[in-house]
Amino acid sequence: MNPTYLPDWLTRCAQNHPDQLALKDQHTSWSFAELDHRVTRLARQLASIGVKADERIALLAANGLSYVTCVHALTRLGAILVPLNTRLTCDELCWQLRDVRAMLLLHDDTWATRAHEVKQELPEIHCAALEEQAYEDELIVAQQPEAPIELRTLIDLDATQAIMYTSGTTGHPKGALITYGMQWWNAIGSALNLGHSGDDCWLACMPFFHIGGLSILMRSVIYGISVIIHQKFDAHEVNRAIREERVTIISVVAIMLQRMLNVLDAETGNNAHGTHYPATLRCVLLGGGPAPQPLLEDCAARAIPVVQTYGLTEACSQAVTLAPEDALRKLGSAGRPLAPVQLRIIHDGQEVPAGESGEIFLKGPTITPGYADRPEATAKALRDGWLATGDLGYLDSDGYLYVLDRRSDLIISGGENVYPAEIEAILLSHPAVAEAGVCGQSDAQWGQVPIAFVCLHAQHTVTSAALMEYATQRLARYKQPRNIYIVTQLPRNSSGKLLRRELPKLLAEAQR
Repeated sequence: MNPTYLPDWLTRCAQNHPDQLALKDQHTSWSFAELDHRVTRLARQLASIGVKADERIALLAANGLSYVTCVHALTRLGAILVPLNTRLTCDELCWQLRDVRAMLLLHDDTWATRAHEVKQELPEIHCAALEEQAYEDELIVAQQPEAPIELRTLIDLDATQAIMYTSGTTGHPKGALITYGMQWWNAIGSALNLGHSGDDCWLACMPFFHIGGLSILMRSVIYGISVIIHQKFDAHEVNRAIREERVTIISVVAIMLQRMLNVLDAETGNNAHGTHYPATLRCVLLGGGPAPQPLLEDCAARAIPVVQTYGLTEACSQAVTLAPEDALRKLGSAGRPLAPVQLRIIHDGQEVPAGESGEIFLKGPTITPGYADRPEATAKALRDGWLATGDLGYLDSDGYLYVLDRRSDLIISGGENVYPAEIEAILLSHPAVAEAGVCGQSDAQWGQVPIAFVCLHAQHTVTSAALMEYATQRLARYKQPRNIYIVTQLPRNSSGKLLRRELPKLLAEAQR
């Protein structure tokens, strides 16, 4: 089959809407024409230090204009982006760089020290700094000259755009291949579901080294819409941007949204905005796992347009999304598959009927072709083109997906399946509980029993015994936690997702 080529997305935006706002951070705004100019310059500088097609280029940087410029510059060269998680240790970064065989490590000023540490461990890797020249307001790479080369003007949808390492549950992570076609079809599927307007403005406060953040940057140039960049999530700043900068779409996970609402409530007494957001906010895209029912009900009461979504790195962010008109009718559902996506629920090798749970399988042009340099892992995950997600869920009679849990997080107690998210939702419905996490603990009699960890809202007090009684009244006996521990913090990754595999480490702290 011949590859499919499309005109470069950013180039088209610069041609069609040169003066339209493309990017804005705390200090600077760029039009599409300005972004296009800087991308061309950076691409030629990268070429001058040897970057060419199919080279794997690692990027260690904070959310910012330089990050976006680098993403698009690599597209112009046909090179492959390897976004690095800034929360990783030096040893973890070195492992990934060796594993992916990166030709170059690009970094910004924020992460210069960590990049230097990596260079000490990996002297063979070339490093280059992304800098901002105040007097030129131009992005440069260590004052490199620009190579006089022709840059790519077409995008091959079959080509790899990025290699994104999944967090993994055990052992080392794997680098999922993200193609331009995945980005294109995911953006199209999302727009068909959520709608699209040329006046849209997407607030990006998720890390760009995660697929949920990177996909925003690609949709910006596919749709021709503006993006406001926040270097990190701050509930006060997010709420301010929604009110003052006409944000129409934002992507968050449940804990981020809860903190936004807490700040909204805290501010109610001294401003006129109340506990609602302006009508310009048309979509709060909520991912990162099953959302607590109390949070969804709170948003519904406030008329906040929450749109639940289910996805993963291997599916290029969204795979299933609840359309806005179904948000209340199907509260708790992740929705129906996007237009390009096929979905099946499989148990013991067979597709199961509506209402029965099993593993979620996905297929379509938004699904990864595999893992970089991992043929065995690719063969295990992809079966006749179907991706085994490792997530558990069921479809209702209307074909709407309800995600239960990660297969790896499933607790089997006395032969019964226990879903941590279900217990967490019950605990979160208690007025004193701000966060909850549940994992399995080995048990001689039952094999495993659930244990829970909770963080309380400020100015709230409750005992573990009282929470146990609350849960006992609302959960079947085999689902009831053996113990509930009150802690100060739950382990989360950089995008705010709960890391259940890290919960057992809290036992020592909780039992003091």
